[in-house]
Amino acid sequence: MSQPNFTRPGAIDLSSLRKPPASRSGGAPGAPAAGGSAAGGPYVLNVSEQTFQADVIERSIQVPVIVEFWSPRSEASLALSPVLVKLSDEYAGKFLLTRIDIDANPQLAQAVGVQTVPLVIAVLRGQVVPLFQGPVGEPEARQYIDQLLTVAVANGITGRTDPVGPPGAEAPAEPEPDPRYEAAEDAVGAGDLDGAIAAYEALLKEAPNDAEAKAGLARVQLVKRTRDVPAEVRTRAAEDPTDVEAQMLVADVDLMGGHVDDAFDRLIRTVQATSGDERDAVRRHLLELFDVVGADDDRVVKARRRLMTALF
Repeated sequence: MSQPNFTRPGAIDLSSLRKPPASRSGGAPGAPAAGGSAAGGPYVLNVSEQTFQADVIERSIQVPVIVEFWSPRSEASLALSPVLVKLSDEYAGKFLLTRIDIDANPQLAQAVGVQTVPLVIAVLRGQVVPLFQGPVGEPEARQYIDQLLTVAVANGITGRTDPVGPPGAEAPAEPEPDPRYEAAEDAVGAGDLDGAIAAYEALLKEAPNDAEAKAGLARVQLVKRTRDVPAEVRTRAAEDPTDVEAQMLVADVDLMGGHVDDAFDRLIRTVQATSGDERDAVRRHLLELFDVVGADDDRVVKARRRLMTALF
């Protein structure tokens, strides 16, 4: 499914929601919104205009907060909610899922510019990270969440939330971590990207075909590359389709913002516009981004076919 182009993180101003009007009544934290669905779990909160500041903005200082805008009148919303609740159980506190009924909370919907539901965003330290709009399946939702958690770690947000709601029917136990990746994951958790890169590279020397290590290395390298991207790089890319450095950086930024198709399209066009060593550099960069997203993702499968056509 093609996703709409969102703005860069932080572009949505949530400051007007810090002091919601007292005249509007709101339920207690974790209580279902009026007329809402029964979707819930230990890491799920139903949020109102009155609780938004405490339950979303303030909690986002320590833990990623995913915000699902939904409506009981929307079949697509009702289909997506169980997927997100299941994933919130599975990730066991790595993020907090908050749910906002737009019919009961029109001011919140207006502030974010919600035009259709479901709409899913995340908040990190009070800043918005757009995720996706419309219904998605569990594999695609998982990929968005994994990308979000990578961004969170890169920004020093490594906390977990305690359970905030009633337990779900069956909250699966968190799998034991694989000791092979412990050093790399510990480095990521500490914000030591260079240490994580070194640890993943050491793993790949021992096992060059380790898909998880390759994906981990690609994710950490992506985060490192996008930490200090100059604002003018997008202008450079627009002015010169053969500026390989600019095109690759913009593709990185797009991918970090969740614009997967945009990132892939940009690099495939750059492959078509270049030749020799520059073309090969773009090709290898695109393959790294494929590792970040995952080989089984439909967007990767389609882009890989397009890359082959562009090369041959």
